[in-house]
Amino acid sequence: MSEQEKNDLYRDGHDLAIAEARPKLKRPSLYEVILINDDYTPMEFVVEVLESIFNMERSNATRVMLEVHTKGKGICGVYNFEIAETKVAQVMSIAQQQQHPLLCTMEES
Repeated sequence: MSEQEKNDLYRDGHDLAIAEARPKLKRPSLYEVILINDDYTPMEFVVEVLESIFNMERSNATRVMLEVHTKGKGICGVYNFEIAETKVAQVMSIAQQQQHPLLCTMEES
């Protein structure tokens, strides 16, 4: 055993070597941010939200908007918890400011 290994070990009084366990790392959970369709929010507003908050190109934002319109909901992106929560809050805030009933939620991916 090298000198460094000896320095890394601790003795417990019973002459047993005990090394500190390495923490097990786990990837953080990811969350889908989802827009929910309603009959009142203009399609153009939804596209603008997707472009400004989710940094989508116009064509991709239009595709997601049409998915929301035809299927009832659409995925805007997948993020860690804090970012997803922030995106949902941003969408809800801008929709409320513009007096649109657009709903946004997040689900574990």
